[in-house]
Amino acid sequence: MNLPDGLPLVADGLHLWSPGHPGTWGFANCLLVASGGDAALVDTPYDRPMTEALIAAARPLLAGATVGTIVNTHVNGDHTFGNGLFPGADIIATKASAEHLCREPSPAQMHFLTHGTPADEPLGWYAREHFGRYRYEGVDAVPPNITFSGRHDLRVGEIDVELIEVGPAHSAGDLIVHLPAQRVVCAGDVLFADDHPVHWDGPLARVAAACETVLALEPEVIVPGHGPLMSPEDVRQYAAYLRELAELIRVRHAAGVPAYEAAADILTTGFHDHLGLPERIVILTAVEYRHLDGGHGEPDLVALAGQAARWAYERRGPGAGTVPPSG
Repeated sequence: MNLPDGLPLVADGLHLWSPGHPGTWGFANCLLVASGGDAALVDTPYDRPMTEALIAAARPLLAGATVGTIVNTHVNGDHTFGNGLFPGADIIATKASAEHLCREPSPAQMHFLTHGTPADEPLGWYAREHFGRYRYEGVDAVPPNITFSGRHDLRVGEIDVELIEVGPAHSAGDLIVHLPAQRVVCAGDVLFADDHPVHWDGPLARVAAACETVLALEPEVIVPGHGPLMSPEDVRQYAAYLRELAELIRVRHAAGVPAYEAAADILTTGFHDHLGLPERIVILTAVEYRHLDGGHGEPDLVALAGQAARWAYERRGPGAGTVPPSG
């Protein structure tokens, strides 16, 4: 797979690992904060090869320093599975993230999904299509050892870093990272660029509210969880997307349309069809229905992904079923 061989400068002391690859899952952005011999990393990549590539790319910027702090914006594996390759580093996340770790698919479970499920059924096909490139063997999911609620401040060399809890939104325990002197916010999966988003907790109004929190900090540059850097106007448009989708779902829910059928109907309208991964609308609709129905249970991430896989499987085109190379 093509991975960055460098970490471009975003602002003074801030360097971005952005593997790109729209139209698939798992290529998350990471932000290196380096100053005065100290270094911190916001999020870590999905598997060992990707994390090792990031470490190699970051080495010239560290000048012999080590990453002493990892901040996990949330605990999905594509933002945390690389934690274990930074031995001795403190790992910071929200208390809510730590409390909901048990529902996250482990590396072993992800390996089973990509190797042990039937390849001719929707979930097995979809897992291989989008996750078959990753190497989950030898990966340990290392949890946070420092947790907080509300807000947590730290200093990396001469750089002030503010961690602000905004979940539940994308997940149960999202945080955003504000670097006030640099006027940068690292938003994790509160924000997606280029593809339709996926949000597991919601409701969508909570995600939109998290976007407003980002904007209230008056950043010049926003780092989304996936995709290219965003401007404040991009964030405003993203919040408008969320509110538009929430209303489309609400109308269908009020009419008694089942969630899967509602999502399929929304997709037939061409809703933001310039974005990749339209099947994620199936997940967003199911999550929103749970809230509209008054449900408070834990979302089943694999079951939700299975619903999206069903929609994509029913519409797969020529050549579907091929598995991306693992190297």
